[in-house]
Amino acid sequence: MNALGLDFGTKRIGIAIAVNGVIIPQTTQINNPLIFDKFQKIIDEYQLSVIYVGLSQGKIANLTRDFIEQLKTKVTIPIETVDESVSTIEAQNYIAPGKKKYSHKIDGIAAAIILQRALI
Repeated sequence: MNALGLDFGTKRIGIAIAVNGVIIPQTTQINNPLIFDKFQKIIDEYQLSVIYVGLSQGKIANLTRDFIEQLKTKVTIPIETVDESVSTIEAQNYIAPGKKKYSHKIDGIAAAIILQRALI
């Protein structure tokens, strides 16, 4: 099963794909209305069959649910949620501490962690 993993943020969205069991973090994207077209291109290109969105708790969880509702109107594949607790902290552990030049990769790695949780 090929899948898309998303780490929702109000400013950026981390993206990862799983193709034939291999999870690959993608470039983090700015969260704006054009992001849905990007998702559809990724879905088509990699023949993805499901989207997993990390869901936290509190205020951001409500914003994530709103995002999922918008996403449901833009794509035709199923969307499921996955507990994303501390995925960003885990992602930071994969990046050498103090290496700011890698900080832009955190959201994509967090999306890969979310996807890994979903596929286990």
